[in-house]
Amino acid sequence: MTTSEGSKAGSGSQVWNLPNILTMLRIALVPFFIWFLLADNGEHGAWRWAAVVAFAAAIYTDKLDGDIARARNLITNFGKIADPIADKLLIGSALVLLSALGELPWWITIVILVREWGITALRFFVIRYGVMPASRGGKLKTVVQTVAIFLFIVPLASIAPWLYWVAFAVMLAALVITVWTGVEYVFQALRLRANGRRA
Repeated sequence: MTTSEGSKAGSGSQVWNLPNILTMLRIALVPFFIWFLLADNGEHGAWRWAAVVAFAAAIYTDKLDGDIARARNLITNFGKIADPIADKLLIGSALVLLSALGELPWWITIVILVREWGITALRFFVIRYGVMPASRGGKLKTVVQTVAIFLFIVPLASIAPWLYWVAFAVMLAALVITVWTGVEYVFQALRLRANGRRA
């Protein structure tokens, strides 16, 4: 394979490569996670642990698809769009369910979801000028959100009540990073649009 062919493979429109399949698998896991978490009305039994496993598996595919895409130069425009959408479906469903079960204040869920879907809409709005990839801050936001949600859904609060307050503190940190990176993305989109219009 020539250099130009390798470049096309990495930046082209190929959908059916391993990282993108893993991203689609993550999307497919979301309904199972929802069903497991609601199966016993949020009680801390076997179904709750099944939800933990489904969530952990979905999060692992997020790390795995990124590692493979970078190592094999399989980063595609589809992946740049689908990967954050898959993250938002998983994170969003977890936040909504935790709030519906009374374990997380609704105002936290609403602020995070407004930011997440607002930035997703912004990505599509500026896509004619270029793809807006995830920033380092955005990746940090996803990691902190993931850790917070994992601490919330792991059924250990009855054994260690202090774990709830650890989870809540991490969630507040995730909230701050979420809002901060949201503002960054708005400025990034404005720059991308301005550069595109000039070109």
